[in-house]
Amino acid sequence: MKTFRFMIVTPDRTLFDGEVVEVIARTTEGDVGILAGHTRYAAILKTGALTVKFENGEYRKAAVAEGFLKVSDERTTVTSTAAEWAEEIDPDWAERSRKDALAKIEAAQDEPDRLMRAELKLQRALNRLSLSGHGIGTFQTPKRH
Repeated sequence: MKTFRFMIVTPDRTLFDGEVVEVIARTTEGDVGILAGHTRYAAILKTGALTVKFENGEYRKAAVAEGFLKVSDERTTVTSTAAEWAEEIDPDWAERSRKDALAKIEAAQDEPDRLMRAELKLQRALNRLSLSGHGIGTFQTPKRH
C-alpha cells in the first residue's frame, strides 16, 4: 500500500508527523477519507474522531477539536485547536469537563456567546469520552428553558 506524509498539529504540539496509508476525518460536510495521491483539498473539521491507518495495518484514533484539513502534494495536515490519541485521554478529566460544560450551558441560557463556547466544550468532552470508551456517543444540545 502506498503511504503519504501526515501531520497532526495543535497550538501546543505536533501530535504526529509520519507516514500513513489512510486518514478518515470528520468535516463540516461529512466524513472524508484521504489516501496517497489524493487531489489537493481543504476542509473545515468538526469536533470528532480522526482515524489513521498505518502501513502495518494498525489503526489509531484521535480526538480532534475543530480545525482544518489540508491535502497538498507534499503532505496532508490536520491543524486543530486540540488533538490527542484515544489512549492518552483521561476519562475522569473528560467527565469533569462534561459536567462543567453542562453547568455553563445552564448558566448561559440568555448569553449566546457564552452558550456557544459552553456547547463547544461539551462537544469536545463527549468526543473524548466516546473515544476513551467511557462515552455517551454523539453530542446533542441540551434543551433550553
